[in-house]
Amino acid sequence: MSARGTLYTVSAPSGAGKTSLVAALLERCQQLQVSISHTTRTMRPGEQDGVNYHFVSHEQFTAMLAQNAFLEHAEVFGNYYGTSQQWVEDTLSAGADVILEIDWQGAQQVRRLMPDTVGIFILPPSREALRQRLTGRGQDDESVIAKRMAEADSEMSHYPEADYLVINDQFDTALEQLHAIIECQRLQLSQQQARHGELLAKLLEN
Repeated sequence: MSARGTLYTVSAPSGAGKTSLVAALLERCQQLQVSISHTTRTMRPGEQDGVNYHFVSHEQFTAMLAQNAFLEHAEVFGNYYGTSQQWVEDTLSAGADVILEIDWQGAQQVRRLMPDTVGIFILPPSREALRQRLTGRGQDDESVIAKRMAEADSEMSHYPEADYLVINDQFDTALEQLHAIIECQRLQLSQQQARHGELLAKLLEN
C-alpha cells in the first residue's frame, strides 16, 4: 500500500521569493509536483501550453467551472485562473505530494474542500527587503511597486492561517526549512504505516 500524497499551499506577498524557493525545492525533492493552473489569459513569449499553464478559452473555463472541475479559482485583471481538482486528486492518490502556489484567498478555498491541506506562508525579513526585491527586478515602475507593497500589507496579514511560517532572509536557509517541512510530513506515523506496512508486520511477528 502506498501512502497518499500531501497537498501543500504556499502563499507569500509578491517579492518574497516564493517561486524561486518552490523551483529549488522541486529539484531537491522526489515525488513532489507543482500544480499547473488553467488560465484564460493569452500565452506570453517563451511560455508553453501544459508547462507554464493550461491555456483555455473563456468558454472552456466557464464550462469547467459549471462542472465543478476546479479546486479553487480566481479572476485576476480580467483573466481567470483555476486548479484542476481531478489532477490534484489523481496525483495525490498516486502517492506524490502536490504544491499549489496560491494567494491566501485561494488557500482558504482549498482548505474548505480539503481540510488536510498543509499551509505554508513565506514572509520577507523586513518591509525594506521586500521593497528592495521588488525594485531589483527592474520590471516595474514606482507606481506599480507602490501598489504591490500595498497589496503585500493585505497578503501578509493572513500568515496566521498557515500551518508553517518561513522567513526568507537567507535563501539557502529558507530552502532547508521548506525541505524540512516536506520531510516532517512524510515521516508522520500514518504515512510511514502506509509505506512500510509489510515491514512493520514482519517486525512484530512472534
